[in-house]
Amino acid sequence: MLQLTGVKKTYKAPHGLVRALRGVDLTVERGEFVAIMGPSGSGKSTLLSMLGMLSAPTKGSVMINGRETNAMNDRERTRLRSEAIGFVFQFPSLVNTLNVRENVMLPKMLVSSIGAADIKRADSLLEQVGLQGRGDDRSFQLSGGEQRRVAVARALMNDPLLVLADEPTGALDHETGVSIMELFRKINEAGKTVVMVTHDQELSRYAHRMILIRDGVITE
Repeated sequence: MLQLTGVKKTYKAPHGLVRALRGVDLTVERGEFVAIMGPSGSGKSTLLSMLGMLSAPTKGSVMINGRETNAMNDRERTRLRSEAIGFVFQFPSLVNTLNVRENVMLPKMLVSSIGAADIKRADSLLEQVGLQGRGDDRSFQLSGGEQRRVAVARALMNDPLLVLADEPTGALDHETGVSIMELFRKINEAGKTVVMVTHDQELSRYAHRMILIRDGVITE
């Protein structure tokens, strides 16, 4: 599903160059659940942005589902991202002017018109994440955990091959965090490849494999 070879990422900062990634080699097989862990500033979020094509490597190769992303133009990358990848960010970032159902359908709304089948799928996804009958609500009517569940449903709207999650339980209480992780377990068991960035070692037990990164290098 994913193959990174010699990936380096360097940023320009006011105090000089920041070498966020220093030569990362990583393979993730289809159907795996991988947790990426490391201290703050270790490069784990930068690595996740490489996997999601939100950022391009300074050097090295990033292949997604057998396709070399460095050889794609912006339109091709955008299409692959919308078709193959679902994102769950640390903050749900729901659109307040849309209802819950429309927030779930947002990835589809950005690339095509919405039909009856899309509405039915959004309602089905809301049911899967435990929010049956909440489609007409607004985001401000939901708790933090419920908003995170909407974000998970939104990530699945386009039936992606890969789900990327950045600190998906951040700022949640323990019980709500466990319920979110159980959702990711079910997503993975349904055949999706899941890559999750987390600082919480307890969450790594949900993954098949844990990858440790420090100072831009995979150490274990």
